[in-house]
Amino acid sequence: MTDQLGFRGRIAIVVPSTNTSCQPESEMLRPHGVTNHTGRISIKERPLTTEQAFMEHVQAMREGMRAGIDQVMTCQPTHVIMGVALEAFWGGVAAADELQAELAQRSGVGVSMGSTATVAALRAVGAKNIAVLTPHQPRGDEQVRTYFEEAGFPVKRLIGLKCPSPVQIAHTTPKQVTDALRQLDGDDVDALVQVGTNLAAIRLCAAAELWFEKPVLAINMTTYWDALRRSGIHDRIYGCGSLLEKF
Repeated sequence: MTDQLGFRGRIAIVVPSTNTSCQPESEMLRPHGVTNHTGRISIKERPLTTEQAFMEHVQAMREGMRAGIDQVMTCQPTHVIMGVALEAFWGGVAAADELQAELAQRSGVGVSMGSTATVAALRAVGAKNIAVLTPHQPRGDEQVRTYFEEAGFPVKRLIGLKCPSPVQIAHTTPKQVTDALRQLDGDDVDALVQVGTNLAAIRLCAAAELWFEKPVLAINMTTYWDALRRSGIHDRIYGCGSLLEKF
């Protein structure tokens, strides 16, 4: 027997419980015959403006991630997206690769993460130098910069929006995103990258590609692209960025 709706694939998406952007953005990208199934990691909505609070937040996501995957695996997905952006970058390339391998072994299916998926996308589009937009506090920005530079992509500029709490990341306005992207762009970068899975930016980044005439990679789009392609699904999806249209 074959799943009636998810006969081509069933993608599990594990996100923090405070995340209101990753699930709806992923639905925008879902081709016919593929279904999305969200699992949630229970974390608190709290201010993240101190170092202690920020690190406690990171630890809560780290502790809940595996239980979240175990729970969502009961619906028998064919691929997993680990939608916790910070944990995907934390500790650099070696730590990310180790985490991805561990989660794949735990789940028994392929796992896509924002860090490794973005590197795959940057290689696909032929990017060398990048600029990065995050919703994070400075400690998180350090991890993101370190990861990309270890992966071979010099970060010429990085803007961290310092969103004050997990829920409020999703309250970032389109103007804040577009203003930041304009500040990040320049002749010294050939791609822009947005990270933070609760920062809704797929449509804005797709529009920015027309202004800047270069790839602008939104993390939820990039990770979903990685999940589809690694699942053998090569549909071209239009209006959400050139990555899904051309690669």
